[in-house]
Amino acid sequence: MRVLLSNDDGVHAAGLRALADALEGDEVWVCAPDGEQSATSHAISLHRPLRLHEEAPRWYAVDGTPTDAVYVGMNLVLKDRWPDVVISGVNHGPNLGNDVHYSGTVAAAMEAALLGVPAIAVSLAAPPPHDFTQAARLAVELARALVAVRPSRPVLLNVNVPPGRVRGWRLARLGKRTYGNEVVTKIDPRGRRYYWIGGEGGAVNQDIPGSDCNAVMEEGLASVTPLQLDATDGGAFEELAALRLPGLTREPGPC
Repeated sequence: MRVLLSNDDGVHAAGLRALADALEGDEVWVCAPDGEQSATSHAISLHRPLRLHEEAPRWYAVDGTPTDAVYVGMNLVLKDRWPDVVISGVNHGPNLGNDVHYSGTVAAAMEAALLGVPAIAVSLAAPPPHDFTQAARLAVELARALVAVRPSRPVLLNVNVPPGRVRGWRLARLGKRTYGNEVVTKIDPRGRRYYWIGGEGGAVNQDIPGSDCNAVMEEGLASVTPLQLDATDGGAFEELAALRLPGLTREPGPC
């Protein structure tokens, strides 16, 4: 396979190196942020220049977001021949449930899928110290399966792997995780206020049968969740058909 790797933990992250090691024998390219970019979601740098540094042969660092890295990797570094698949990770921690809306790891994979290439975001749902071996191996096996199937449309998979030996995997829907909503106020040494959002403590996973949270955190299974690129809420059309805006006529549409 020709594979492009990226992440949101930075070009020197251990999870990224584990993926590269697991792809021994394949044509591996890396284009990743030059430092940690966790929780940057799908941010892209349109109002400042980017710097690209070659760390080693086929191994590049971008001083931008995960989305920037994949965009530059595909449209500059590999512009003459795109990869067969893009893998983002292995993230140092989970990206379960509604985490996908904030995750730079998922955003990097999503950028590849938007550009038309199958993509996998893979995360290790474990606290440090991390052993990325199983997560990297599972991601590579999934990548090989995707390339072999040659899907007719871009596929975006969000994968979470529990700690330790992986005894199995499950196709799972996104679950739901609840975080603190507090805004913590502090005072800096010069007497000025600053704020931390999110409160203290970790996430609380809701018990939703069939969800990625349950598979990984309760059953010790790896979860594989296909994400869709079309964010349209088709189920809302019927309810919204009753909307009336004074002075405006609603034109007929396809929905």
